[in-house]
Amino acid sequence: MSKVIFTVQYEIKPEKRNEYLTCMKELKLLVKAEGLQEYNLYEVKGKSLIFQEELIFLNKEAFDNYDDSSSERMDILISKLEEFKIPNSTKYATLNELEV
Repeated sequence: MSKVIFTVQYEIKPEKRNEYLTCMKELKLLVKAEGLQEYNLYEVKGKSLIFQEELIFLNKEAFDNYDDSSSERMDILISKLEEFKIPNSTKYATLNELEV
């Protein structure tokens, strides 16, 4: 079965950078789901306020069944994350692995 990579890229407010990183450390510990193989956070090179989250799923079924708000604490962190973002800066991408 083919993997699915889901990415979310956004820019955060400069004054919220440290608070954002603290929030993401905790969020990374909570992001768990059946079929979620990896969760990574990247900072775009040369752009210290643009970040990208990458979730790698074992297959399309795992991706389709994923619900990122699986606990009350996670809901709070995701809500907080929205406060750190610059409005309208979020971009999503879903990549389906090809079997070649």
